Amino acid sequence: EYFADLLRVTGGHTNEELARMTIRASNSCTGWMMSQGVRFQPSLSGTLHLARTNAFFLGGGKALMNAYYAAAQRRNVHVIYNAEVIGLNITNGTFESARVMVNHEPARIRAGAFVAATGGFESNLDWLKEIWGAAADNFLIRGTPYNQGKVLKLLLDNGAAPAGDPTQCHAVAIDARAPKFDGGIVTRLDCVPLGIVVNRTGDRFYDEGEDLWPTRYAIWGRLIAQQPGQIAYSIIDAKVFGKFMPSVFPPMRGNTVRELAACLGLPADALESTVGRFNQAVAPGTFDHSKLDDCHTRGLQPEKSHWARPLDTPPFLGYPLRPGITFTYLGVKVNQNAAVLMRDGHPARNLFAAGEIMAGNILGKGYIGGIGMLIGTVFGRIAGREAACFVR
Repeated sequence: EYFADLLRVTGGHTNEELARMTIRASNSCTGWMMSQGVRFQPSLSGTLHLARTNAFFLGGGKALMNAYYAAAQRRNVHVIYNAEVIGLNITNGTFESARVMVNHEPARIRAGAFVAATGGFESNLDWLKEIWGAAADNFLIRGTPYNQGKVLKLLLDNGAAPAGDPTQCHAVAIDARAPKFDGGIVTRLDCVPLGIVVNRTGDRFYDEGEDLWPTRYAIWGRLIAQQPGQIAYSIIDAKVFGKFMPSVFPPMRGNTVRELAACLGLPADALESTVGRFNQAVAPGTFDHSKLDDCHTRGLQPEKSHWARPLDTPPFLGYPLRPGITFTYLGVKVNQNAAVLMRDGHPARNLFAAGEIMAGNILGKGYIGGIGMLIGTVFGRIAGREAACFVR
């Protein structure tokens, strides 16, 4: 079932062998993570539709990383901070050393094996602009400003085979009031299926109820990126407030649609017309946000397939939306042992990769909730094991 979902969201653009292996390996991940000190909690109300398929960290990602760092410390792993890789010495697919800047001082680190787990290039605004043009100026980066893609570029320059489409990324709808970097999950907005989404001219542009949110929430960043000014607005009414995890920022409010339009800076006549046409097109049905219900519209372009209810209960609420980039899909090819594949098709002797830097092998496009963490966990374990075996 999970593989079928993955095939659907990627449109078949996935390495089936690696994808199936990753999904099979997910069965052992939670037990292993708990053995490293990671704790889990039940899903919270309003967190997508993931209770059956996904596990949730107690304390979120920060607690997860703290547990991993503590586990590494117990094993006498030495972590160097304020360190930046600026060069890799690789000869015929064999890693020899890395050139790094440590506290602004140059150093060379030699090792028997190298694991690249340095993410993509989503924080590199110049690289994003090469692909998206001026639209990238309006993208917000959900995480660290330090994922510049330097190690990725070094690997590609040293003969690693590329995987994934540089134009593809995990991009979601986030609150437009979020900071440029590091806004985190508290800026994500999951209210899209519960109302309508309009662009800055007050027009709808996509089916808000196309499918269950875990398979569709990650398309909305790209959809918004294609709209004028790379901005959109989620419009809901009082009936649905409390049925989703809100942004850290409060919604804009209006007792009428016109008042809300003024708060959002939208053309009032256009928004009133859009809401009016939508309300008239809603067909009778039984609303159930937990499944694909029969609440839909008739006679609209675009239609809304599920969870369509009239926007008729004040106050009317709105959130401004921007594309929030989580990670990019361009990476390096790997095999089942997480070994980096070189352009000649042969695996590197002692180069391994895990996480976002190789996620493009599995995610050709699209996204499904939690798979980024799954890829990182599965291939992180494999890469660590294979690197350790190589140097023994």
